[in-house]
Amino acid sequence: MSQEDTPAQRLAKDAGVTLVEMMVVIVIIGLITAIVAINVLPAQDTARAQKARADIHMLEQALELFRLDRTRYPTTEEGLEALVDPPQSDTASTRAEGYVRRLPNDPWNRPYTYVSPGERGTFDLYSLGADGQEGGEGRDADIGNWQ
Repeated sequence: MSQEDTPAQRLAKDAGVTLVEMMVVIVIIGLITAIVAINVLPAQDTARAQKARADIHMLEQALELFRLDRTRYPTTEEGLEALVDPPQSDTASTRAEGYVRRLPNDPWNRPYTYVSPGERGTFDLYSLGADGQEGGEGRDADIGNWQ
């Protein structure tokens, strides 16, 4: 006499995950990852360029304060480091600290380039972009105060 399976035994036989179900889940996770990567990576490049522009704008303001206190911009040799140091006692400034607390690096972790007098203006202040070399296009393009 054959005995039918109880409901608990039937559930035990159906428990578990098949290989096909696992593959479907892995494919779905892969598709979601690809969609997110395609949408997020370009946004990261845009955010880096915007941060570089904001840093350059902040440094331009500090350079203007330096010029107001000392009647000149820092030389290329003094560089942006002159913005961190407080004015010398022989100037008319009452400033007890520098014009910026610390110099930021560009979003690619390189120092900003400062040249005075500049080729494009009184001074040139720029980041060399993602490739770290002059010129370039797209994400490798230079980002400067002349733009």
